Amino acid sequence: MNKNVITGTIAVLVLLVCASFISASRKGKENWISLFDGKTLNGWHGFNKSGEIKNWAIEDGAMVCLGAAADAHGGDIVTNEMYDNFELKWEWKISKGGNSGVMYHVVESEKYKAPYETGPEYQMIDDIDFPQKLEDWQKTGADYAMNTANDQKKVMPIGEWNTSRIIFDKGHVEHWLNGKKIIDFQAWDAKWNKEKAEGKWKDYPDYGLAKTGLIALQDHGNKAYFKNIMIRKL
Repeated sequence: MNKNVITGTIAVLVLLVCASFISASRKGKENWISLFDGKTLNGWHGFNKSGEIKNWAIEDGAMVCLGAAADAHGGDIVTNEMYDNFELKWEWKISKGGNSGVMYHVVESEKYKAPYETGPEYQMIDDIDFPQKLEDWQKTGADYAMNTANDQKKVMPIGEWNTSRIIFDKGHVEHWLNGKKIIDFQAWDAKWNKEKAEGKWKDYPDYGLAKTGLIALQDHGNKAYFKNIMIRKL
């Protein structure tokens, strides 16, 4: 094969690779789905409830938890649609001393009082001014009561927006906060099962077992703000 043919072949291959990359990039962007239109609570409902959502509102293009729940029961909202493998990203901020979170693979049933009984939680809390002492597994970014954030974690001051991300891909889980990966673990492996059996979730047999479910936003009795909530199925 002469030099010109080889050069031409390489050029064609490079063009094909570039075209494939561009196509994949465009496809990835197109696959993002908005879970919040910035104006209404369409697409969401109260956990185990139907009808009007009264403890959440829209303020300046953000979905706002009004903090109506007296504790971690009764005020959470969930998506109408279920997801299995996904990448979820959102922006958030909380009030001083506040507490909230995002859960996934949540199962609705009369046997459950709250989403946390089944759905793993990305914790969102005021690490500095929360009125009680916090363990590392309770702090912002943690896979609540299971995995703690690493030293890449940086939280914005109260009142400023944070950007978070959860990736769940066939049991491989990542938590991101403000552009840094802060948690990386494998669900359902020996380590995960040991942590569940020995920790807070030992009394919740269905915690974390579902492979598909709803996305939940938590009302823990404090004001919390969410916007630009986007999901991409993997």
